[in-house]
Amino acid sequence: MNTEIKERYSDADLEEFKAIILEKIEKASAQLELYKSAYMNDSSNGTDDTSPTFKAFDEGSEVMSKEANSQLAIRQEKFIRDLKNALIRIENKTYGICRVTGKLIKKERLLLVPHATLSIEAKNMQK
Repeated sequence: MNTEIKERYSDADLEEFKAIILEKIEKASAQLELYKSAYMNDSSNGTDDTSPTFKAFDEGSEVMSKEANSQLAIRQEKFIRDLKNALIRIENKTYGICRVTGKLIKKERLLLVPHATLSIEAKNMQK
């Protein structure tokens, strides 16, 4: 019976994860640009002369929409930062090692959440 714990992922595995992460960064960056343009855009479509009854509603709705897009942009920026940090861990060959247990995070988890720094075991300990 082999009880040896694998210390790190192979270089081939790391390259596979790197490709996945780079693709996710590209998609997330494009989405971030959409969020930013949505909350920075003066969404006035030449309807300034609309009825006063709807104007207050429209302005309130627009502010809420800008706030929502701003929050989405902030979350997306954090996601991109986490992915870039994962790339650094790949370069350091520490990617996929749980920061709490020191054990390898299961490959299935990393494929779903490539920026994960905790194993399921460690996540459950936090609860």
